[in-house]
Amino acid sequence: MTLRFRSLGSLFLLGSLITATACAPVQPAAPQDSAALEAIIEATKLGWENADGTPFREHFLDFPGARYVETGGQNEGLDDLVTNHVEPEGEALEGLTLTYSNIETHFEGNFAWALTDVRVQATVRSSGNVIDRTGYQTFLFRWVEDAWKVVHTHNSTRAPR
Repeated sequence: MTLRFRSLGSLFLLGSLITATACAPVQPAAPQDSAALEAIIEATKLGWENADGTPFREHFLDFPGARYVETGGQNEGLDDLVTNHVEPEGEALEGLTLTYSNIETHFEGNFAWALTDVRVQATVRSSGNVIDRTGYQTFLFRWVEDAWKVVHTHNSTRAPR
């Protein structure tokens, strides 16, 4: 087979692509480990229940444009999520309990996602109103520096029927 190039620029472009591909760092394949994803979900569950942002700062990837959606609201960035949502819920809610069940994990190269059923129960301290909601949560993960990191979450709940 003979390759023919229409111009010297085409030949230069091909050579540049081959060089870039050969010199690109090889990203090790991410492990398809459901237990690792479930451990991250459990750690952040405990973070919510204890109004502790530490597991979020450990397991979430902090990057420009990060957004976390929960029942019609959203937090923009990891710091917004932790300081304006996770930590204040300790003062606002008594007995916050999250229950995740039917966790499904899926892997595609260095990307993974988990789908869960979720139940949220608590009492609002200021009013005494009881929260009891069920729904679903999605976690998106990316393999970064030899660890799975959460890059997005979306939670949608409503009163049980």
